[in-house]
Amino acid sequence: LGQGHEAVLATFAQPFPAILAGLTIYVAMMHFKKGAQIMIEDYWQGSLRKGLLMLVIGLSYVITATGLFALAKIAL
Repeated sequence: LGQGHEAVLATFAQPFPAILAGLTIYVAMMHFKKGAQIMIEDYWQGSLRKGLLMLVIGLSYVITATGLFALAKIAL
């Protein structure tokens, strides 16, 4: 925290911080997906519900993939 770009690269070049950050990204986005899915199922109906569910699920996987790709690029 508060370090420069080089320090961040050096930290994520180590396996433990990179794996921990990757798992955190994955778990956080799956938690978001489940919570948003429950909220949508409770408050919306019909085709709007289906559209919102597809949007939220797709968004969560896109953000997960983007975050893991960025982390892999930093780590490698």
